[in-house]
Amino acid sequence: MQPLAVINARAAARHEIGGVERWTREVAARLPVQRPGAYVVAQPPRALAHRAGHAWEQVVLPALAARRRAAVVVCPANLAPLAWPRNVLVLHDVSTLRNPEWYGRAYAAWQHALLPALARRAARVVTVSGFSRTEIAATTGVAVGAIAVVPGGVDERFAPDAAVDAARAALGLARPYVLTVATHGARKNLGALVPAAEALAARGVDLVAAGGRRDYLPGADAAPGIRSLGYVEDVLLPGLYAGASAFVLASRYEGFGLTCLEAMASGVPVVAAEAGALPETCGDAALLADPDDPAAFATAVLACVDDAARAERLRAAGLERARAFTWERTVRELDAVVGEAAGWG
Repeated sequence: MQPLAVINARAAARHEIGGVERWTREVAARLPVQRPGAYVVAQPPRALAHRAGHAWEQVVLPALAARRRAAVVVCPANLAPLAWPRNVLVLHDVSTLRNPEWYGRAYAAWQHALLPALARRAARVVTVSGFSRTEIAATTGVAVGAIAVVPGGVDERFAPDAAVDAARAALGLARPYVLTVATHGARKNLGALVPAAEALAARGVDLVAAGGRRDYLPGADAAPGIRSLGYVEDVLLPGLYAGASAFVLASRYEGFGLTCLEAMASGVPVVAAEAGALPETCGDAALLADPDDPAAFATAVLACVDDAARAERLRAAGLERARAFTWERTVRELDAVVGEAAGWG
């Protein structure tokens, strides 16, 4: 009988979807299809998706895995049961280790205590970019060569023909807009977009921000002139992307930058920070700007809005770039890593 792999789907139970939640939902749905009979999905009730769920993850999950005689536990969202000896840990980035001041004190302390230990104890460590692989090795002591890189993907719902009118109507977007998708916090650097928002307003274009306010992300920059949409439900997100004149992400640190690829797949020109993994993820399909230079961001965003030929070149390059990143590829490559750890042969 083939050894089992249990998928830790705690992040999939969360209502608000960010990068790790998207990853968890996709792999929890697709891995059992990729290798039928080999995977069991373990997901707690929604009430245990956040802080209350740490006990479930650390106590209940390994007990469940032991009862099923699992070979490995697959953890797609940065955390794993420390007591379980064979985790396949997907560690998206180590921003809490590099910049703990971007997070609440208790959250940063928890991450500092857990992440290096989890990485060193894991059967395999997986990450999402070459940048993150280097960062993980530098902060946890795990050898670079022992860390597998498996990039994320883009759902086929993100496309130029998504339901733009429905998103505009639901979100009250009457004017043209440039979009950023980011939680509020110092890491996401929304304040760097204020000059761009001012310049766009003079052209009758709004700069809108979609993203929640997670309580472990303190120190959000003041961002006057940027219209906050709050958390946008997932059903509206493809249309919100597709209706944008441009997409911009000024984040100071990203392990991958999934939102940039979602915008590219939606046929939208992208401006991204020249920081973290964003240059690696975007390749030559985006304009890059220094996250500490708001004027440079304003210039790049206006180039997308004012220069139709440049915007069209970026759209075409972005669509081509996004095609290389599919969840089918992600799951195929992740399954291969899990198979090695589980001894499937």
